[in-house]
Amino acid sequence: MPANILLVEDEPAIQELIAFNLSQAGHHVMRADSAESAQNIVRNALPDLILLDWMLPGMTGIDFAKKLRAEERTRQIPLIMLTARSDEQDKVIGLETGADDYITKPFSPRELQARIKAVLRRRAPQITDDTVEVQGLRLDPATHRVTGNGDTIDLGPTEFRLLHFFMTHPERVHSRAQLLDHVWGDHVFVEERTVDVHIRRLRSALESTSFDRLIQTVRGTGYRLSAHNN
Repeated sequence: MPANILLVEDEPAIQELIAFNLSQAGHHVMRADSAESAQNIVRNALPDLILLDWMLPGMTGIDFAKKLRAEERTRQIPLIMLTARSDEQDKVIGLETGADDYITKPFSPRELQARIKAVLRRRAPQITDDTVEVQGLRLDPATHRVTGNGDTIDLGPTEFRLLHFFMTHPERVHSRAQLLDHVWGDHVFVEERTVDVHIRRLRSALESTSFDRLIQTVRGTGYRLSAHNN
């Protein structure tokens, strides 16, 4: 599944090469040549993943990574460090800063794609094309199909994204604000009660197969998908 990737790289030739390969793989690439310009991009909309060069003019990639991990809004963004440093201690520093992975230059496009896919699968599974299944309820992002014990379930696009997010984060309780950020998108100004409307539509669509029971309301907190009884 295409991801919105922020590439922070100050060397024009390397930035161009990486951006080209990511675009060829179907991703949408936003570019920045400094941590300061990357901050402005992140302020407007959260990317699905950040590729961050260690050595940048002004604020270093390490310092920018620390800032991202220190703020609640950006703490969960998947982050891969790009660097020419191959020393083990440098790798430890990068990972301790909060990077999810570390890739040493030069690297092949295939290796980068594999690293991106692995990090997204681990940190943001709702971005991937992996099929997910919970007790006979099956969702396939690649074909945009949902079935319940083999029976087709028709969902609108928002309900599909909502169910996909729930199924890739089972048992976790999410507030309305968190669901708006993850399903509708950061900086999309929609009333929180809109979430309730789409939850009702999702439950209604799942009702014929009895999977509506999986979508649970947690009073005073939000919603979760759970295979267990309340």
